[in-house]
This record gives sequence, structure tokens and C-alpha cells, in this order.
Amino acid sequence: MTVRDRLLALVVAVCWGVNFPVTAIALEHFPPFLLVALRFTLLAVPTVLLVPRPAIPWSRLLLVGATLGMLQFAFLYLGIAAGMPSGLASLVLQASAPFTVVIAGVWLRERITRRQAVGIGIAVVGLVVIAGHRSQVAALLPVVLTLCGALGWAIGNVAVRRAAPPNPLHLTLWMSIVAPVPMLALSFAVEGPARIGESLGTVFTLEALPSVLCLLYLVLIASLVGYGIWTRLLSVYPSATVAPFSMLVPVVGVLASWLAFGEVPDTVELVAGVAVVGGVLYASRVPRARPTGGDLGAGDGRAAGDDRPAHGDRTADDGRAVVDDPEEARVAPPGSVAVAETGTAPPGPAVRR
Repeated sequence: MTVRDRLLALVVAVCWGVNFPVTAIALEHFPPFLLVALRFTLLAVPTVLLVPRPAIPWSRLLLVGATLGMLQFAFLYLGIAAGMPSGLASLVLQASAPFTVVIAGVWLRERITRRQAVGIGIAVVGLVVIAGHRSQVAALLPVVLTLCGALGWAIGNVAVRRAAPPNPLHLTLWMSIVAPVPMLALSFAVEGPARIGESLGTVFTLEALPSVLCLLYLVLIASLVGYGIWTRLLSVYPSATVAPFSMLVPVVGVLASWLAFGEVPDTVELVAGVAVVGGVLYASRVPRARPTGGDLGAGDGRAAGDDRPAHGDRTADDGRAVVDDPEEARVAPPGSVAVAETGTAPPGPAVRR
């Protein structure tokens, strides 16, 4: 990567890490379901007017919007509103990566490698430690809600891979049309017209200004700027080069929450969080083959270190060659369309037939 693009990747990590304390501030004025509805409404209106619809079936578009848009953010916002520290939320949400690998293995029949199994195991141990510790020192419900958000994100990751959009950024924007009406209906049913009216009726007051600015941050910076840069990087470089930068998101999230609210994870949560991030990073790392005998290249013409099978090494039932393409592994952290502001791209290359 060029120095400029590395700096852009760092900008994305900062945008998405700061997203967590920003969400906590927005929730001080807007109830969770209403905040989800407003966020995606502000995205949906210009999207429908200005952005071409991705060339995928409506059923797949609706599934992506329901999981990445509704389930992920509804549970995440509920968790933070219920008392989940925003910095800790950025760590726990890394559970989406092991969830994604397992779901992809069941749904898409993707093979789980030994590296992925070890990384998942480390991450799961870290999450269990965090959950067990929180159950002793604070309410466990916020952790469970945040894990449900990670599960929704993971299902969405696999749905995105199955949809295979020709332009991931367009899908990122168009999935926003799914959430507004259902989330507004949930807000009326659960949060009540009185609370909605109070939130919207005082939206132009000085007291509401920080929350309104944070809502605009979620729409303009976390969504448009963050996704735009991330998708552009994924279009230029292999996902194995870009994805590790998403590991900085929880680091920035913890630091930003410490600066904003004085949140300092205790030693147990911090060590367990490092285990979660380390496990995810290990699972998503693409190993390189070692050159033997001092060779500078493989006998089939591949460069040394290229562990992809040569063209024609495997064939499909109809006799066509099957080529593993690391470019196919592009899914957002949290992916290009997988709402990478919340974490990492799920590991594991796809197979192109």
C-alpha cells in the first residue's frame, strides 16, 4: 500500500472507532429504535434519488438490510442504552468475526481452516471471560445485547457474500432503505409516541445539539466517508492487505471512550479484549507458502509466497478451472458493506467458479 492509502486506512479506523462514544452521546437524546430509524432514513432518501440500485435480487437486498441495518444496530444501540460501555462494546462486537466463519461454514459450506478454528477459539475464550466478569461486577444484559448485534452483523456478512454485489458501496447505501419503516414501527410500539414526540420536538434545542451532531456524524462520517474510503481501498488492494487495519477500530473505540467519558476497562476486560482482537486477527491472516531450496518462484510460474493454486489445479464438474481469488474475500469489517465501522472483515477467501 502507498503511504497515502495507509493514512486513509487509518482515517477509516479512527472514524469507525470514534463511532462508539458518538453513538452513546446520540442515545442520550434519541431512544435506540428511533436512532436506527433516523440514521437510515437520512441515508435512504438521497440514496434512492441519486444512487443506482445494485443489480441483485430484491430478496437478497432485503436480507442484507434486515441483518446489517436492523438487527446489528438495533441490538448494539439497545446494549449501549442499557449500560454497555462504548469502549467495551467496540471489543465485544469483534464476536462478529467468529460468528461469520461458523455461519459461512454452515450456510455457504465454506471450509473452516485450522488457523481459523484456533483464532475463533481464542476469541471465544476472551468473550466468555468478558461475559463472566461483567456478570459479577455489572449487569450481563448489555453484553448479551451487544453479542446479538454481532450475530446480526455476522449473518449480514454472509448475506453480502451470497449476494455478490458488483458495487459493494451501492449495496451499503441501498440497504438503508430497509430499516426506516420497520424500526419506526418498533419505536412506536416499544418506546412509545410520547418519547418519540419528545425527542423530535426538542431536536432543535441547545440541549439536543450534541446528540444531533452525533447523529449527523453517524450518517456522514461513519457511513459515507468511512464506507467510501474502505470500499475504494478494497477495490485496489487484496482484502488480506486492507482488513488488518480494521483491528485498530476497537483500539480507537476504547481510547475515544476513555477521552470522552473516562471509561477505563479493568484489567480482566482489557486482557480478554486483547485476546478477542488477537484471535480475530490470527484467524483472518492469510498464510504465505514458504519457498523451498532458495527458489524465487514456484514451478508453475507463481511467485514465491503465493499460496493460491495455479490455474487448472482444481476443476469444476463441468471441466472448467476453479481459481481461488483473494479479491473475492472482500467483505467489510465491520465489510465494505458489512458495516465495518463496527469491526473486522470476516476471514477466509471465497472460491470463484
